[in-house]
Amino acid sequence: MEPNLPSTIRHPKSPHGFTLVELLVVITIIGILIALLLPAVQAAREAARQVQCKNHLKQIALAALTHEQKLGFFPTGGWGTSWVGDPDRGPVLGKAHRQPGSWIYNCLPFLEQEALYLLPSDGMADRITPQQAQGAVIMCQTPLSVLYCPSRRPCVALPYNKNQSPTYNSNKFDVVARSDYAANSGDTGYNGRRGPTSLANGDKGIGFDPWGYYGANPPVLQTGIMYLCSEVKMNDISDGTTNTYFAGEKYLNADHYLTGIDGSDDQSAFAGADIDNHRWTGYNGAISPQPPIQDIPGYTPNYLYSQFGSAHSNGFHMAFCDGSVRIMNYSINLEVHRCLGNRKDGRAIDGKMF
Repeated sequence: MEPNLPSTIRHPKSPHGFTLVELLVVITIIGILIALLLPAVQAAREAARQVQCKNHLKQIALAALTHEQKLGFFPTGGWGTSWVGDPDRGPVLGKAHRQPGSWIYNCLPFLEQEALYLLPSDGMADRITPQQAQGAVIMCQTPLSVLYCPSRRPCVALPYNKNQSPTYNSNKFDVVARSDYAANSGDTGYNGRRGPTSLANGDKGIGFDPWGYYGANPPVLQTGIMYLCSEVKMNDISDGTTNTYFAGEKYLNADHYLTGIDGSDDQSAFAGADIDNHRWTGYNGAISPQPPIQDIPGYTPNYLYSQFGSAHSNGFHMAFCDGSVRIMNYSINLEVHRCLGNRKDGRAIDGKMF
């Protein structure tokens, strides 16, 4: 029997750990890779947000088209900032001017939001009761994701300035739902203020915009699709639905997405016609001096020329009266842009120009 001899097999040494230099090299490489990938990730996220924004506008446009098909006219613009929607006052063809709430409010039943639409109902069209006033508060404080562009801000109720003018058919509120989308009101420039001081005055056409813009009587003066007391029918769009804006993204001061300080973004989405929910492509039938632009920190335009725009760097989404949605370039020819806002100017527009 052979004696036990000491083993001559040598075990390799255990691998040593990373040196500090090696660790720093690895960290540097990882940092470079992250720096290279981050813009691509951010671009992908923004592309996804833009798709979502486009889809929101598409839903709103289809809701308005359903409104027109079922009721005979596009959603009316309402009375002004001192009024919110009232389900007991329409909508009825020939009497759209009786509805004080916004065009967005009038789209609610066709956005599967009929319960929200009905919150201010008290069954009395010619009286404002405590039930209506409190229901209107709940409605105005309820944000809807379909009204918000995800590239701009989250879907939350935003501050309401307590010093704002009174709302006649609602109790007071501290926060409100807003909208990043505005109606095309044409190429005649800003109209719409607080509105009448009572239901009776509103029905008589008293207390509206001093320039005389008032739905059916006196005759319609606005050239867009939705505006103060509007009642635009499909056959009123003589330029064609594929060549006429319906609504789109609105320009905002980028410093005030969440503050409610921007005067063109300080009202409820369900309040009547104003620059919060209406925009124009021109002024008195001429090209607007303020074209559509990307949101800029610190810049608030002259409200007389409130324009379309967005938070996107590559353009702004516009829905057309045929229900299509396109992203428009900020460098669009301004005369083409103006004509797209006018439903009846008779100008032939080459579709390749936008």
